[in-house]
Amino acid sequence: MNDSRLATLAQIREFLAGTADVGLQPRGSRAQRYALVQATLVRLIYRGLARPEKSLVRAYLARMTGFSRAQLTRLLAQYAASGRVQARYKAPVAGLQRRFGPAECLALAELDALHETLSGPATVHLCRRAWQVYGDARYAQLATISVAHLYNLRAMPVYRQRRVRLEKTRTRLSGIGVRKAPAPDGRPGFIRIDTVHQGDRDGLKGVYHINAVDCVTQWQLVACCERIGEAFLLPVITLLLEQFPFQILGFHSDGGSEFVNHDVARLLEKLRIEFTKSRPRQCNDNALAETKNGAVVRKLMGYSHIPQRFATRINAFYTEHLNPYLNLHRPCLFATERTDAKGRVRKIYFAQDVQTPLEKLSRLPGAAQHLKPGLTLHALLQQAGEMTDNDAARALQRARSALFKDINRRSNQAA
Repeated sequence: MNDSRLATLAQIREFLAGTADVGLQPRGSRAQRYALVQATLVRLIYRGLARPEKSLVRAYLARMTGFSRAQLTRLLAQYAASGRVQARYKAPVAGLQRRFGPAECLALAELDALHETLSGPATVHLCRRAWQVYGDARYAQLATISVAHLYNLRAMPVYRQRRVRLEKTRTRLSGIGVRKAPAPDGRPGFIRIDTVHQGDRDGLKGVYHINAVDCVTQWQLVACCERIGEAFLLPVITLLLEQFPFQILGFHSDGGSEFVNHDVARLLEKLRIEFTKSRPRQCNDNALAETKNGAVVRKLMGYSHIPQRFATRINAFYTEHLNPYLNLHRPCLFATERTDAKGRVRKIYFAQDVQTPLEKLSRLPGAAQHLKPGLTLHALLQQAGEMTDNDAARALQRARSALFKDINRRSNQAA
């Protein structure tokens, strides 16, 4: 199109008004359209125009060239700065060349297999030595690789097909709970809690035992649930917290996700209970609960698979027989701490320190003030005196035999 006769702004305004309903399809190469923009700006003396007149010229160029508003803005700014409109982009002559191809990936995979996948800096050093010291031409390009790009090659499909790499599950940091050991300072109410899984069979999970032990008195409560999901575990935790005779001040667990989650954290926060979890490489932080897992739960329930449908039956057995026996009739060893000449704390177990959790609770200074409202030491001691230790153990064994007889009978019928 020859637009050389459109020499004034009035003519351009009439042209735009006359072609408002006409759909123009700009044609021509990019160089031709750039030349049209250049000629129009020179002919209309664009630099000396006012702002409304420049907007009119911009609309005319957009109609004639089909350029976008952003592209026209760049071209007009280029003309204002240099007086010329020209393409600045230049295509590369030969394109991008890959320095590290499949051959380098295979050589790296072989090197990692031989040296058991060392760190990035160590692997780069081996590549340099392979080329510079031993003259292996396969590592000529890898000798110049950076440590960061080395990991990119390890992620390539060619490398992965040759070198299969297994990594341990990485722990994920969680801000739930405080990593420290419980600090009861002689006060009851700081419990340690842990789970015990009752085996698998044919891909089916067994029941889960929840074991909670007080740090000072060794008051122990055991419960059972089908699964360790929110719908099953939270009611059991609530039940355990209600069954302790004293106010719960601290709740300590290991780093397992069954306890370290937002649901349990919200429950404990609502009850104003401090939530702590075990520290790395500090195996004694939850040792009391883990010791009771073997000495009580495993000794009583064994290791065989118990189907999940028996969780309610087992929980009733714990509440009616096991928990009263553990706290009112079963003696526990309590340690006396002594500091040796080197300043290390030693725990010594004396025969006179053997006592039941209730006896330990009753001998604590100010024990009555730690109990829940409406509960007295006299009531607990009276409950313990209703049955001798032997009678309580005998009743526990009878209930346990009836429980396992029921489990085995129903399991065989289901099979």
